[in-house]
Amino acid sequence: MTMSAGWYLRRLSRMGPGEVGGRAVDAVRRRRWRSVRPACPRVTGARFTSVLPAGTIAAVPPDAAKRLVAEADRLMAGHAEYFGVVRDDLADPDWWYDPKTGRRAPWGYAFDVPYRNEDAVGDIKQIWELSRHQYLTVLAAAYALTGDERYAERVAGHLRSWWAGNAPLRGVHWTSGIELGIRLLSWVWIRRLLDGWPGAAGLFEGNPKALHQIWHHQRWLAAFPSRGSSANNHVIAEAAGQLAAACAFGWFPSSARWRDDALRSLERHLRGNTFGSGLNRELATEYHGLVLELGLAAVAEADAAGVPVPGTVRLVLLRMTDALAAMVDNRLRPPRQGDADDGHGLVVDGAGTDRWGSLLATGEAVFGRLAWWPEVTGTDVRTPLLAALVQPYPKDGTARAVSRPASRPAHFADAGMTILRGPEKIWCRCDGGPHGFLSIAAHAHADALSVEVRHDGVDVLADPGTYCYHGQPEWRRYFRSTLGHNTLRLDGGDQSVSGGPFLWTRHARSRVLVADASGACDGGTSRWCAEHDGYQRSVHRRRVELTAASQELRVVDEVRGEGRAVQLAFHLGPAVSADLEGNRAVLTWTRDGEDRSAELDLPGQLRWRAHRGESDPPLGWYSAGFGRKEPATTLVGTGFADGTEEFTTVLRFRD
Repeated sequence: MTMSAGWYLRRLSRMGPGEVGGRAVDAVRRRRWRSVRPACPRVTGARFTSVLPAGTIAAVPPDAAKRLVAEADRLMAGHAEYFGVVRDDLADPDWWYDPKTGRRAPWGYAFDVPYRNEDAVGDIKQIWELSRHQYLTVLAAAYALTGDERYAERVAGHLRSWWAGNAPLRGVHWTSGIELGIRLLSWVWIRRLLDGWPGAAGLFEGNPKALHQIWHHQRWLAAFPSRGSSANNHVIAEAAGQLAAACAFGWFPSSARWRDDALRSLERHLRGNTFGSGLNRELATEYHGLVLELGLAAVAEADAAGVPVPGTVRLVLLRMTDALAAMVDNRLRPPRQGDADDGHGLVVDGAGTDRWGSLLATGEAVFGRLAWWPEVTGTDVRTPLLAALVQPYPKDGTARAVSRPASRPAHFADAGMTILRGPEKIWCRCDGGPHGFLSIAAHAHADALSVEVRHDGVDVLADPGTYCYHGQPEWRRYFRSTLGHNTLRLDGGDQSVSGGPFLWTRHARSRVLVADASGACDGGTSRWCAEHDGYQRSVHRRRVELTAASQELRVVDEVRGEGRAVQLAFHLGPAVSADLEGNRAVLTWTRDGEDRSAELDLPGQLRWRAHRGESDPPLGWYSAGFGRKEPATTLVGTGFADGTEEFTTVLRFRD
C-alpha cells in the first residue's frame, strides 16, 4: 500500500501548526543524518546493576515456569507463529525476510525505505515483529529459571547477528520509533535475566557493538518522537523504552538527559492518552493493554534505578488497572473494540498464559485488588518479575493513597462505554463514545452505537476484529467499516469518513442519553440509549434494554430525519451457528461441552439474509487475532427508514 498525493494532503489537513513545524524540523534532521552519523561516545567501566532482587525467580509459579520453558524449547527448535504465519526458521533468522509474501525488505537509508509498500518491502508487521526481540526475552527468562546455558547462548548469537546486520539508520528496523522503544525494553530485560550467565557482561556493557546500538537507539528516539496527531500508543512505547534504557544502561554522557526527558514524556502522554475513568483514549482495547504493560515496565525500571516517578504516572496506571478489572467479562475477556494488532510491551511468558489475567495479577501485586475485582486463577511469570522491582502502591491512609471505586463501574461516561451485565453470565458492551483519539483517530472503527454481546465468555453478537493494517486495503476497509459492526448503516456509507488506513477525516459524534446498568443485576432491567450524527441530515438513535427475568436483550433503532436506505448488521461469533427463517434466527453453540442456544427476533420491516465467508466484497468474517480470519455468520437486514419507524431486535437466551 503506497500513499498517494491525496493522502498526504488529507493527512496534512489533520495537523496543527506546531505539528507541521515539528515535522519540518524532523525532515531537515533526517536529511542531515543521511551523511552525518557520529560514533558512540567511549564508555569505560560500565556495570549493570539493575538486577532482580534475591528470591524473585523462586517466586515464579511452577506451572507458569513450565509453560515458559516449553515455549522456549519450541523457539530453540526454530518454531514460532506470528500473525497467523508459522515460521520454522528461527534457529538462524533472516531479519529482513517476510515469510508471508516471501519478500525481503530492501537495504538503504532508513527514511527512504517505503515500509508501507508491501510490493516493495513485504508485510512490515511480519518483518518488524521478530526484531522486537520479545522471543529473546522468553529465552532469557528460560535461562533465568533453569540455568541452562543453551538458552543464553542462543540469545547471544541472535543479538550479535542482529547488531551486525542492522547498522544504525540502515533498513526497515530504523524507521519506526515504537519498534526501537520496544526493542530497547527487550534488551534491558534480556540483560537482567541473563545476569547469572558468565557471558552477560561481555555481551552488553563489555561489547562495543552493543554499546553502539544502545546509544544510537536512544539518540534516534530523542530526535524523532511521535508528534501531535500521531502521539498515541507509539509515543508511550518510545518513552518507556527510552526511560528503561537510560535507567538500566545509564553509561553515556546523555543518559541523564534522556532519562529525564523520557520520564517527562511518559508522564505527559500517559495522562493525555487516558481518560479520567482509566480507559485508553484510543478506544481500542488491545492498546489499553499495551499502554498499561509499557507503563508498568517503565515504572519498574525507574524504581529499580532509584529514579523518582511522578505520582501522576502511578495514578494513571492504577486507574487503567481498575478500568480493566471493571470491563472484562466473567472469563476475563475485555471488549473487542477498535484496532488490535497483538502488540505486547514485555513478553516473558509461554503460550496459554492469559494476557488480561496476567495484567490483573500484576495490578493486584502492585496496587492491591478491590473487593469487586474478578478473581484471577491463572498464573504467569511476568507478575513476580515486575512486582519485585516496582515499589508497592500505598494502600493505607497516607497522603499518596487515592480513592478507588467502591463497586464495579459499569458506565465510563468520558469514554462513552457502558457494560450491561445480566444473569447467566450475560455481558453486553454498548458504544456511545468518541470516534477515536486525536484528529486522525488512527485506530478507531466506524462503530458508533455498536453492541457486543457474550454469554459465559462466548461471542454471540461479536465485534469482528481487525485482521490487517497494510497491504490488503479491501480487508482493512471492511473490518473497520460500519457494516463490519453490530450497528446500522444508511445509504451504503460509513458513519465516519476514512482518509486512509490510519486516518479519519470526519468523525461521527455520539452522546449517551441514558446509562442505567444496575437493573439486570438486581433482577430488573438495565437500560442504555445513545445517538450519533455521523449521517448528515439524519440521526441514528439506539436503545438497549437487558432484562434479568427473561434473559432478554432488546435493541431498538430509530432513524430521525430524512428517509434513507437501511442496512442493519448483526455479526455472530465463530462458535455460533444460525438457522435463519424469515426474520427469526435460532442460534446454537457449545460451551464446556454443554449445548447453549438463543433466539434472535429481527425487525420484520427488513429483508434478512445470512452471509458467511464472502470475499467479493468481504462480509461474514471474524478475526481472532492480527493476520488471522475465519468465516462467521453475519445477518444483514435491508430496507428503508422513513423517519418514523422503529426497528426492534430481541435476543433471548434459553435456559
